[in-house]
Amino acid sequence: MTCVVSYCLCVWLILLPVKASAMNEDIDVLVILPKNNSYLFSISMVAPAIEYAKQRMKSLKGMYSGLNFNVHYENSNCGDEALFSLVDRSCEKKPDLILGPVCEYAAAPVVRMASHWNIPVISAGALASGFSHKKEYSHLTRVAPSYLKMAETFSAMFRRFSWKNAFLIYEDDMDERNCYFTLEGVHSVLKTDNVHIDALNIHSKDNRVDSDEIIKNIHDSEVIIMCAAADIIRDIMLAAHRRRLTNGSYIFFNIELFNSSSYGNGSWKRGDKYDMDAKQAYATLNTLTLLRTVKPEFENFSVEVKKSIQKVGMRHHDSDNVNIFVEGFHDALLLYAMALLEVMKNGSNKTDGVQITQHMWNRTFEGIAGPVSIDFNGDRYGDFSVMAMMDHEEGTYEAVINYFGINGSFQMLPRFNNDRFTLTHRHQTAPTDYASKSSGGLGVSAVTGIIVGALLGTALLMAFYFFRKNYRVTIERRSPRDCGIGKHRQLREDSIRSSFSTA
Repeated sequence: MTCVVSYCLCVWLILLPVKASAMNEDIDVLVILPKNNSYLFSISMVAPAIEYAKQRMKSLKGMYSGLNFNVHYENSNCGDEALFSLVDRSCEKKPDLILGPVCEYAAAPVVRMASHWNIPVISAGALASGFSHKKEYSHLTRVAPSYLKMAETFSAMFRRFSWKNAFLIYEDDMDERNCYFTLEGVHSVLKTDNVHIDALNIHSKDNRVDSDEIIKNIHDSEVIIMCAAADIIRDIMLAAHRRRLTNGSYIFFNIELFNSSSYGNGSWKRGDKYDMDAKQAYATLNTLTLLRTVKPEFENFSVEVKKSIQKVGMRHHDSDNVNIFVEGFHDALLLYAMALLEVMKNGSNKTDGVQITQHMWNRTFEGIAGPVSIDFNGDRYGDFSVMAMMDHEEGTYEAVINYFGINGSFQMLPRFNNDRFTLTHRHQTAPTDYASKSSGGLGVSAVTGIIVGALLGTALLMAFYFFRKNYRVTIERRSPRDCGIGKHRQLREDSIRSSFSTA
C-alpha cells in the first residue's frame, strides 16, 4: 500500500510542473514589420489587432488565460533590417514566436534563420511562390492566401471557360516587386495546365506608359491578365477601347488583392475628358480580389482596430474594411496558441518549434472574420471573388463569381452572365486595323488620309516650283546687279526653304 502511495506521489510531482507551466506560460513574440505607415501592414496598423487577440484570449477563461504573450515590435523596413533585428534581439534571448515579415525580400532570410533556430514563423505575407518550398522555409506558416493559391482561381476559370492562352502584363518596380511575384504565381500554375503564356514586363515613369505600344502585343492572346498601378491599368484599358478590342474578342482581368475598395469606388474615374471612355472600357474589365466574409464578431474587431489606429494619429487606408494583413496577424496569434496548447498537452513545450509548426498545418479553425483553413504545406487556402461592372450608368462593380480554394468550387452569383466570359469575334482583323482617329494607329481611314496627303503634297511642291521660278525672275529684273545680290538672294531662298521643310 505504501509503495502505491509513493508511486502516485512521484507521478503527481512529475506532472505538477507541466500543469503549472501550462497554466502560466510566458511566450516572447517578436513582430517584424515596417514602421513606415505607407504600408498596409505597418506596425501601427497591425499592433492593435495583435493586442485585440491577446485580450480576447485572456477573456476565454480556462483555454488560453494561462498564456502570457510578451510582444516586441521591430522595424523590418521591408529589407535587411528585418534580419538584423532578429539577430540583435536573439543575442540576449531568442524569441519563442516570430510574426512577420510581410515583404518577400525581408521575409526570406528571417525565415531561413528561424528555421535553423527552430522558431515558428507565422506571416500574413511572404506570398511569393518560392516560400511554398518548405524544405528551405520549414517553419513558415502563411495565414494569408499566397499568390499560388490566387492563381488556382485563374486555372479553374481557364478550364471552365475553355480558354487556351494568356497574356500577362505586369509592372516591375525592381524594389518590392509585388506585381512580379503576383503574376509569377499565375505563370507557374497556368504553365502546369499547358496554357500558352506570353508576358510583358513594363517599367513606368510617373505611372505612365506607352499604352498603345503595349496593346500591340496582345493580338494573339485570349485572356489579358494585368497587375499594375491603377493609372496604368486605366491607360491600357483606354488604349484597348480606342482600338475596339473591348468588344468580346478578349477577356480582360485586373488583379487587386489588398486595396479591396478600389474596384468599387469608380477607379475608372479621374475627372478628366477621358472618364466616359474609361467607364465604357472598364465595363469589360474583370477584377480578381479576395472574397471577404464578415461575421458579427468581426464588426466589433474592426471598430476597435480603427479606434486604436486613430489614437496614434494615423488615417486608415480603407475606411470600410480591415485588410487581410491586419486580420491575418490577429488569427496568427490565435493559431499559435492552439498549437502550443496541443503540444504541451502531449508533453512537449514552447521550445519544440517543429511540433508547434506541424500542429498549425493541415487544420481549420475559426478566425476573426470566419473559417481559416491551412493546408498540409502550411499555406492558407484562398477564397476569391471576380468583380464586374454591373451598373453601367453609375459605373460600379459587384461580385459575379466566388471561388473557394479548399474544394476548388465556384459559386455563380445572381448577376453572373456566361456571355461575359465567352470569347467572340476572334481576331478577324489585326488590332491596328481597329484604330480610331484618337488612337494614333494606322487604320483604314488613316491609310486613305496618307494617300490624299501625298497628292496634296505633290500639288504644293509643283506650285512652289513655279512660284520660286517666277519670284527669282522678278527679283533679278527689279534689283541692280552688284556683288552682294547673289548672296542676299540665297539667304532669302534658304529662309523660304527652311520654313517649308519645317512645316
